[in-house]
Amino acid sequence: MPGQTERPTPAQIRRAPKVLLHDHLDGGLRPATVAELAAESGYDRLPTTDTAELGRWFRDAADSGSLERYLETFSHTVGVMQTREALVRVAAEAAEDLAADGVVYAEVRYAPELFQERGLGLDEIVEAVQEGFTEGERRAAAAGDRIIVRTLLCAMRQNARATEIAELAVRHRDAGVAGFDIAGPEAGFPPTRNLDAFEYLRRQNAHFTIHAGEAFGLPSIWEAIQHCGAERLGHGVRIVDDIKVHDDGSAELGRLAQYVRDRRMPLEMCPSSNVQTGAAESIAAHPISLLRRLRFRVTVNTDNRLMSGTSMSEEFEKLSEAFGYTLDDMQWFTLNAMKSAFLPFDERIVLIDDVIKPGYAALRSEHLFRTPGRV
Repeated sequence: MPGQTERPTPAQIRRAPKVLLHDHLDGGLRPATVAELAAESGYDRLPTTDTAELGRWFRDAADSGSLERYLETFSHTVGVMQTREALVRVAAEAAEDLAADGVVYAEVRYAPELFQERGLGLDEIVEAVQEGFTEGERRAAAAGDRIIVRTLLCAMRQNARATEIAELAVRHRDAGVAGFDIAGPEAGFPPTRNLDAFEYLRRQNAHFTIHAGEAFGLPSIWEAIQHCGAERLGHGVRIVDDIKVHDDGSAELGRLAQYVRDRRMPLEMCPSSNVQTGAAESIAAHPISLLRRLRFRVTVNTDNRLMSGTSMSEEFEKLSEAFGYTLDDMQWFTLNAMKSAFLPFDERIVLIDDVIKPGYAALRSEHLFRTPGRV
């Protein structure tokens, strides 16, 4: 079948099978859940308890350009996620919301060390989140939306607990934990500060990704890959700093960019979030277009659905509007993500052959015969 040339409709984008590799649990709560958990736990620092106003506040604060206001948003979500019951609820709702948006596989990450203010142990936290995701998968299936959710455990790079969290990830890797990550501020906290954790993970044959190349540049990416052995790059937007585009549109890749492309290093890009944090000027100016043209292994992700007021469908709608992306492009990004997932190879193949490719084939057939009109 020849390649598609028309943009898909929003409804088709929502129905298309999607794969999500970079989504933060504490960045994806429903506003109503934040307000209800705050009331139940006695958390009294929310800027408002009105659900609609609260949702707008999160988006406005994240859009403000103020790092302090952006970080404040997480103080509120983390603040209401300090009990086992809250963690179960938030995880279950995340799975439901993602499945309803057409996500068939998701890796959702969180930092267990952030949820210990009321005495929960690290293993208790992991078990609660996993219980929530299992329940969310069950509810989604009952609603006709099947999803597989795995988790990534984050260590906060500014703290000194990376090896402890890496050991936690290995301890639970047969119970839903797919891998490890470090998050938090890049500037001043290079990946090599946590080198012991990455060496431990490699000895254990465990998977890990590293936030790199978002708020800091090429040195962060280079260290993540060459010193730490990252399998994927969280964001990785700044790899474009090693690519020179000439006036005729041709591109010249530097040594690091060439290496990343040659190795098929997955880039977990989050367009809306990247604009909010200043890693890209706008969706239209986002380097994802150049990197897709150069055939880097780019994936599309949400990062923080609450703060960005977004979903996987909305991210693809924005990219389709900015760059004219079609169902073929969506499938390309989705297959990139599924190939890069920290899921056993045979399970990835089943999702690719039985869910993703047939899903897009059905949408393309529908696209050919639908009534012409506005897309």
